[in-house]
Amino acid sequence: MPIKIPADLPAFDVLTREGVMVMGEDQASRQDIRPLRIGLLNLMPKKIQTENQFARLIGATPLQIDLSLIRMSEHQTKNTAADHMESFYRPFSEVLASDEKFDGLIITGAPIEHLRFEEVSYWNELKSVFDWTQSHVHSTFGVCWGGMAMIRHFHKIDKQMLDAKAFGCFRHKNLKSNSPYLRGFSDDCVIPVSRWTEILQSDVKAEPALEILLGSDEVGPCLIEDTAHRALYIFNHFEYDSDTLKQEYDRDISEGRAINVPNNYYPDDDPSMPPQNRWRSHAHLLYGNWINEIYQSTPYDMKDIGT
Repeated sequence: MPIKIPADLPAFDVLTREGVMVMGEDQASRQDIRPLRIGLLNLMPKKIQTENQFARLIGATPLQIDLSLIRMSEHQTKNTAADHMESFYRPFSEVLASDEKFDGLIITGAPIEHLRFEEVSYWNELKSVFDWTQSHVHSTFGVCWGGMAMIRHFHKIDKQMLDAKAFGCFRHKNLKSNSPYLRGFSDDCVIPVSRWTEILQSDVKAEPALEILLGSDEVGPCLIEDTAHRALYIFNHFEYDSDTLKQEYDRDISEGRAINVPNNYYPDDDPSMPPQNRWRSHAHLLYGNWINEIYQSTPYDMKDIGT
């Protein structure tokens, strides 16, 4: 079934051209089935690109999704037009005041890995988001920095700086093949990675409430389940487009930054060649499984979420 998003949101035309089922408000209002309410707290500077990436994955499921775009209340983006933010995003303070609930919430990464969490300008508000999810969200998905921030808040596990950027496509092992979130997964898979920090496997294993579902010998834990907080944390980027790593690489080269060619991304590691997407099918599996698990377990009456 389709994802419901505003007809004038850029992602509407993008996904329609790609064959993803989307619908506007009028068409959705004529359906009897209750849509799943999924929020996207978008912390990335390129808001539209990130909207497209996550809408593409959750919109490929056979369920109707009502996607709500949320931003931090005081933080202003310089990379997305103000009219786009005004038209499509609500500040978290408004969501909080309305006391509304969500079946699922995705909290994206943010390019602020070099900062201590306490140095982030919106850290206090983000902590209130994490606490709010426990009573107002059925399942939360923290991505990259967003996942590291959640695991720090709930479990006091801090991110560690890497000596060099983990950058490219790395093989990951399926460590719990019977997990409903890994339904249909191969024994291993390739996932895009782009980060300067990591969460140590030893720190995760020392916390009984956490379970590693996907991990890599090269870049460490990737996907972690936190049953007690109804959350998943993923530190890598299944949502990336085929050319996202290329965009990052080309940007760094043009700005004169020291950067390695992304690992296992270009054919023969040759940046003059078109990059190869080796993760698309598993990306759809993971987010489809997450949506399905929400559908199977979320209360029909949204007032019961978080109780």
